[in-house]
Amino acid sequence: MSNPNPVSGSPDKEPATEAQEARSEARATPTAPAGDQERTVPATATEQPPAEEPRPTLGKLFLDNLWAANTVTVTVLAVLLAMLVGAVLIIVSDPDVLATYGYITARPSDALNSSWTVVSEAYANLFKGAIFDPEASGFTAAMGPISETLTYTAPLVFTGLAVALAFRGGLFNIGAQGQATIGVVLAAVAGFALPLPPGVHLLVALIAGAAGGAIWGFIPGILKARTGAHEVINTIMLNYVAVYFLSWIIIQNGVQNPNRSDAISKPVESSAQLPRLLGDNLRVHAGILVAVLATWFVAWLLNRSTLGFELRAVGENPNAARTAGISVTKAYVLVMVISGLLAGLGGSNMVLGSTANALTPLVIAQIGFDGILVALLGRVKPWGVLLAALLFGALQAGGNRMQSYSGISLELVTVLQALIVIFIAAPALVKAIFQLRAARAARLQTSLAKGW
Repeated sequence: MSNPNPVSGSPDKEPATEAQEARSEARATPTAPAGDQERTVPATATEQPPAEEPRPTLGKLFLDNLWAANTVTVTVLAVLLAMLVGAVLIIVSDPDVLATYGYITARPSDALNSSWTVVSEAYANLFKGAIFDPEASGFTAAMGPISETLTYTAPLVFTGLAVALAFRGGLFNIGAQGQATIGVVLAAVAGFALPLPPGVHLLVALIAGAAGGAIWGFIPGILKARTGAHEVINTIMLNYVAVYFLSWIIIQNGVQNPNRSDAISKPVESSAQLPRLLGDNLRVHAGILVAVLATWFVAWLLNRSTLGFELRAVGENPNAARTAGISVTKAYVLVMVISGLLAGLGGSNMVLGSTANALTPLVIAQIGFDGILVALLGRVKPWGVLLAALLFGALQAGGNRMQSYSGISLELVTVLQALIVIFIAAPALVKAIFQLRAARAARLQTSLAKGW
């Protein structure tokens, strides 16, 4: 016999409303005696509200985020991984250490001790050449490592900012090397060809170098904006043009040093040289201060100015920016001009600072290409670029001592730099190796052109 009052909520019926459920419960529950009604308390009245979880302390938050996959943790662990791989390469490149591994099963302590000795000595010399030498005596010897590190850092800050700014605007500026080359040419010519008083002479030389880089950045910028020509191809080709222009102008009359038969220009006048910060015996100069000022300017430009907002909007989505009324053509031109200006200042540091005082075919070194690595390591953010340039400067300065005192090839320092960038560019690999937890605010999968 079927039930005339089927249970509400059965699969073949419509769900019962709250009113129907209340009437059903009232019919099913017997009425309590009058004496017991006072003792009857609704179930909901006896339930306690859930206790609020206490806010985590600052120390707990620090510990929770210490092993999370945020950008700082990944960067530090990437440097650590590069150092570990570098240690293996140091061991493999030493024939005496490798010989101890031939009888490792008989005397394993020989292999372990020799490996530790060669690696620790190499990295100790790296530290002593870049940061501080505990055995140094006197102010000059004690400050020498820091001086060398800052000297190598200054031009890398400018070229790194040049590449990073173009990234944030949606462009891949491979031409920082060429822009720095034109900047070093104009800065040097202004430094020895213009008879100006001190101070003014230095300012004019810096402006000339910045203008040279800006002009060299304007060319691919206007081509990209007007014709759609890819900036990577244009900037690579302009790098070659700049290199050959430097080689040509050095040997021209009025530029080449009349007392020399090789390819070298006249020396830059002392009135156009950047002043040294720690005395004549240490190479660090005021270029590092200008680099910090440039970093602050780029950070302000990107985060605080209307132009910076437009540049970032174009870098994120040029079509949406154009729909919003932003001139994509103007943004492309301006971002490449400012990027070239920064690279030109980096080139100026190479001849107006303490690195060199005259033009040579190799005066610019590889600061433009190293600037790409610095921008990648700094997550294409201004202050990150400054810290990355400081790390690369320390590796370069410490690598010189490591080569002299430990017999380690200077090319190994370049390998360390490349390994750092490889691990930085592969955050998923670092996260998998160290079993990092997912960070709440980590944006490791964001594309590089959007600022990471």
